[in-house]
Amino acid sequence: MKKIILLICLPISLFAQKFSTSEINRYQAQAKQVEIIRDHYGVPHIYGKTDADAVFGLLYAQCEDDFKRVEMNYIEKLGRLSEIQGEKKVYDDLLIKLLIDSTEAIADYNQSDPWMKKLLNAYADGINYYLYKNPKIKPALITRFKPWYPYLWTDGSIGAISTADITVEELKNFYSGTNEVGALKTKYLDHQTGSNGFAIAPQNTQYGNAILYINPHTTFYFRPEVEISSEEGLQVYGAVTWGQFFVYQGFNENCGWMHTSNNVDVSDTYIEKIIKKDQKLYYEYDGKLLPVI
Repeated sequence: MKKIILLICLPISLFAQKFSTSEINRYQAQAKQVEIIRDHYGVPHIYGKTDADAVFGLLYAQCEDDFKRVEMNYIEKLGRLSEIQGEKKVYDDLLIKLLIDSTEAIADYNQSDPWMKKLLNAYADGINYYLYKNPKIKPALITRFKPWYPYLWTDGSIGAISTADITVEELKNFYSGTNEVGALKTKYLDHQTGSNGFAIAPQNTQYGNAILYINPHTTFYFRPEVEISSEEGLQVYGAVTWGQFFVYQGFNENCGWMHTSNNVDVSDTYIEKIIKKDQKLYYEYDGKLLPVI
């Protein structure tokens, strides 16, 4: 038995007016191209006319399942946790802003190829349409999602923030004037940590099918299970990270894939000597003063 959910357009007057008429008309037009069918396990099977339609439905379905987790992932990546969790998260936010630049994310969006922009726009529209259709849902902070938000991520799982050389405590020590700053010391140079995944060949399984086994250390619902299809040829089944529109680990009729996260060196931290001269900032490098840009 399958539960079918159609994204049916209802009169604007039934919902809180948070979006412009043109935005609502755009959401409703795209919703007509999407069908979400949930099986008896609750897994959403999303069908769209185009890939962008499928992305629109995917994010709508994710919000149905757990909007709070979708929103929280972007509150963190925007460096705005302290706005809802208080002063204790100030240095977490600072570290995020040192490593993840929203202006770069916006620039990446503006420079994206047309096909990619369609997917990014559909990502934002799918979430915003959910908020429009469900006015009783009260976001903790983000009331309107932007299409450049996905570019805040550095990968499909946790992002560079969890694998940088500097810790939040070290950052706090540095800005509070504490002498002990450990930004340049690494305690476990040869101690590698991270996720794991296993590919099991068909000849080693009971039913002769390949098996992909990834991240057994995570909780059962760490990522939601989905199927996404479109008439443009997209066909994939697997798991997505909350708030992202690509399948992080999954398979189609041709292949399967997975990837893991570890403490790879994706960012570096430097302590610079800053000097103010003639109302301008300079940093010392090789005995010379160079302007801070």
